[in-house]
Amino acid sequence: MIYLQLFLSYLKIGFFGFGGGYAMLSLIQNEIVEQQGWITASQFADIVAISQMTPGPIAINSATYIGYTVGGFWGSVVATFAVCLPALTVMLALTKFFLKLKDNRYVHGVLTGMKPIVVGMIVAAALLLIFPKQSADRTFIDHWSWILFGLTLYASYKKVNPILLIVLSAVAGIVIYAL
Repeated sequence: MIYLQLFLSYLKIGFFGFGGGYAMLSLIQNEIVEQQGWITASQFADIVAISQMTPGPIAINSATYIGYTVGGFWGSVVATFAVCLPALTVMLALTKFFLKLKDNRYVHGVLTGMKPIVVGMIVAAALLLIFPKQSADRTFIDHWSWILFGLTLYASYKKVNPILLIVLSAVAGIVIYAL
């Protein structure tokens, strides 16, 4: 039964999660934390952090991790397959017609209209991570987080290699929070 629930939840996320992984975070958080209650908001924040540091799309990484947490190995397979299935199906269907429709003003209008929605979903995901709905869950934001955020933002602006920033952030996290 858990595999069917995982499949249906991630199939829904895959069908309605437009704009990539970051835009899907609020949808994933709502479905997995709020609706299903499989993990807490603070566990979700940890999964997002791990998913950002591992190679691959964040939605697939989080599906694999949450699927494993909920249903073991087969749970991770089911959740990952389910989140990928809608995009694969839609892309196979659209590829056939894209060259004919790419200059269509209605298609162009739909794609242009979706851009602000995607930005809004990314902002909503960020706000959900900073201010979780469940007051019992503590947020991961503290003064050190803001300092690391500011330094990383400045370093990104100065074009420091993102891989170096990830490694330095991990080292800083170990030094600040684990020692």
